[in-house]
Amino acid sequence: MGRGTGRADLVAPDSETIGVNMATIRLTMAQALLRFLDNQYIEVDGEEIKYVSGVFGIFGHGVVVGLGEALAAADNRLPFYQGKNEQGAAHAAMGYAKQNDRRRIMAITSSIGPGALNMVTAAGTATVNRIPVLFLPGDAYACRQPDPVLQQVELPHDYTSTANDAFRAVSRYWDRVNRPEQLMTAMINAMRVLTDPADTGAVTVALPQDVQGEAYDYPEEFLARRVHHIERRIPSGGQVARITEALARAERPYVICGGGVRYSGAGRELKAFCSKYHIPFAETQAGKGTLPWDDPYNLSGVGTTGSQAANVLAKRADLVIAVGTRMGDFTTCSKWLFQDPGCRFLAVNVAAFDAYKMNAEPIVADAKLTLAALVRASALRGYRSSWGDAIAKARAEWKVEVDRLYSEEDPAGLSQARALGELNDVLLPRNAVVVSGSGSIPSDMQRVWRVRSAGSYHMEYGFSCMGYEIAAALGAKLAEPSREVVAIVGDGAYTMLHTELLTAVQEQKKIIVVVMDNSGFHCIDNLQASQGIVHYGNEWRKRNPETGRLDGAPVAVDYAKNAESWGAVGLRARTVEEFRRAVRRALKETGPVVIDAKVSPKSMTDGYGSWWRVGTAEVSTNPAVVEAAAANRIEIAKARKF
Repeated sequence: MGRGTGRADLVAPDSETIGVNMATIRLTMAQALLRFLDNQYIEVDGEEIKYVSGVFGIFGHGVVVGLGEALAAADNRLPFYQGKNEQGAAHAAMGYAKQNDRRRIMAITSSIGPGALNMVTAAGTATVNRIPVLFLPGDAYACRQPDPVLQQVELPHDYTSTANDAFRAVSRYWDRVNRPEQLMTAMINAMRVLTDPADTGAVTVALPQDVQGEAYDYPEEFLARRVHHIERRIPSGGQVARITEALARAERPYVICGGGVRYSGAGRELKAFCSKYHIPFAETQAGKGTLPWDDPYNLSGVGTTGSQAANVLAKRADLVIAVGTRMGDFTTCSKWLFQDPGCRFLAVNVAAFDAYKMNAEPIVADAKLTLAALVRASALRGYRSSWGDAIAKARAEWKVEVDRLYSEEDPAGLSQARALGELNDVLLPRNAVVVSGSGSIPSDMQRVWRVRSAGSYHMEYGFSCMGYEIAAALGAKLAEPSREVVAIVGDGAYTMLHTELLTAVQEQKKIIVVVMDNSGFHCIDNLQASQGIVHYGNEWRKRNPETGRLDGAPVAVDYAKNAESWGAVGLRARTVEEFRRAVRRALKETGPVVIDAKVSPKSMTDGYGSWWRVGTAEVSTNPAVVEAAAANRIEIAKARKF
């Protein structure tokens, strides 16, 4: 979708205003902020949607008496959700916005100092994934009278800097409200960015703790009902002509379906385009599930974590049409995947920044409208690609491989691939929302997960942020309370951040958390071993008193018992049958459930004709490392330069 209009529609507030006259209302900055947020709407294709649904946060001294007072007031209509870790709370807000296809959002607030800095990682996650989240961290006193206050970061070289300046690097828009009247321009700009499909991501508005409580006579116009129109950017005749010209010359065109296809609502148009011209499409993590897995042109995931079908055909493509994707290195295999020397790139994207990547012909336009225009293009009348039966053959071979992974017996009890197969093919409802975000699980799921229902695949892999999974599952559940929501998480990510499980218990929101416990960071252990390095520092092991290294006895963890301590139901599984019983019981429960599934190490899926550039040491006392570096140099020579 295209950029929003320059000015939103305004509707005057009701008569329940206060102040010396009807033109202004005297409020604290925090009170005005909440009234403003509660009156924001977007309009998409004729439908008006209330935009801000609530506020996540943890009350510290830097926010509790200012914004906290406004949230606690009887006339505040925005629900407050009590987070347990600021990063987790922000990930829940992101999960909520993502599950709503960016059409509804949450704000997130914290105290100054550690509370604010805890959110920086989540802000980076939101920005990389182009998901709108409004960050409202408390800040040091604008007046400076009591400086230095508790948790204030003082930098002798720049006294204007605070902990919140750390958000600058990961925010699409950043501001600090040092006077109550500055709130107006700050929030108009915040909404400009949050509602812009090309520019959205984390928006940070820092709130000095004294200014939060300061009063000002705010104009009614600022607090009025405001509708932000999300206008689709229509492709020009010249843009359509350039695409049709490139397509008419192509024998083996290939489409990459990115998250922009999903957020534009362009699934039907993608299906019509690929079907009419006999063009296969492969999915990024954000684009996966826009169309179901059994669509005859769907090759599943592409790239480093892609399927055999997608990667085999990608190497033969002579025209790549990238729709709504930022072309990250996992999608392109570090620009190595598309090996036809004559292959050209064409990118359809509302963000010009992304459209120019890979030296592509940039088509800065809405995905839905562009694909629809191509289906109607008279210049392509009679065109059909030369793929022949290669698409159906690649899909059939991949289906056989996935069936094998889903049914393969593991002598040790339960493999990760088999557990995913049981969830996908046997146990979960067709419309269950599955959430993940880091480690080997997203790799497996992009390859083999068979999406059957729209909006059921929820993955954060732009930032590959460990700890996203459980918090985002809570956010997804708040977005879609009638659907089962299942977080599939590795034990490494679970131990890193699972605090919002307690929030789910508190809010009585049922999420099912499946912990794939293979006793360590085995995704990175695999990468380490693939580059000739000895197993070091990635397995759950005690320090060995004889060697002084972490290669002693294994560390066993009971994640089910941990869940029970939070107030959730804890279940355990070591075999396929135990896993089936646990999931079936979990589906019958009414509150949060954690299934501790002990899976075999190294039982994830393989690479399937992909490559990923990593910085392997070129000099080492380990010959295997030197050999791996030499092999990398060979593959680097095959990759595109930009």
